[in-house]
Amino acid sequence: MHSFVNDLERPVGTYLYGRRMYEVMVYWETAHTVGDQSPIIRDFAQIWQAADKIVYSKTLETVSSARTRIERDFDPEAVRQLKARAERDLSVGGPDLAAQAIRAGLVDELHLFVTPIAVGGGKQSLPDDVRLELELLDERRFGSGVVHLRYRTRTGRAAS
Repeated sequence: MHSFVNDLERPVGTYLYGRRMYEVMVYWETAHTVGDQSPIIRDFAQIWQAADKIVYSKTLETVSSARTRIERDFDPEAVRQLKARAERDLSVGGPDLAAQAIRAGLVDELHLFVTPIAVGGGKQSLPDDVRLELELLDERRFGSGVVHLRYRTRTGRAAS
């Protein structure tokens, strides 16, 4: 499954993260220094390190990774311009930030991983006040029971 995720992430040139998601993902900045990593893990670390990162946070003082900057506020128009200029894909990580991007009509595709574990609660990334019409582009089942669903927004914009 990790190899599959690597292939999904390979076209990403810029990651947009909320603070908490960045704090989880920054592990990949030094993952290659941990002994006995598999080639798949090293590959993901290289993919992550090669991309630019923008962290949206009002509280984060400094970043712990290269190619990373902090933005205090999510500005949909600035992201729209970044997206228009981008030569590679943008990826949004973190439920609050994803909800803002969906609400602003910035999301063209959704990649959902359904995991066969129910824990209850947690933050939702799909906002309550938005209706998206989705077209299923692909699905993949893994031996672990995880299912990946890839959807495209039909209009490319969120409809409130």
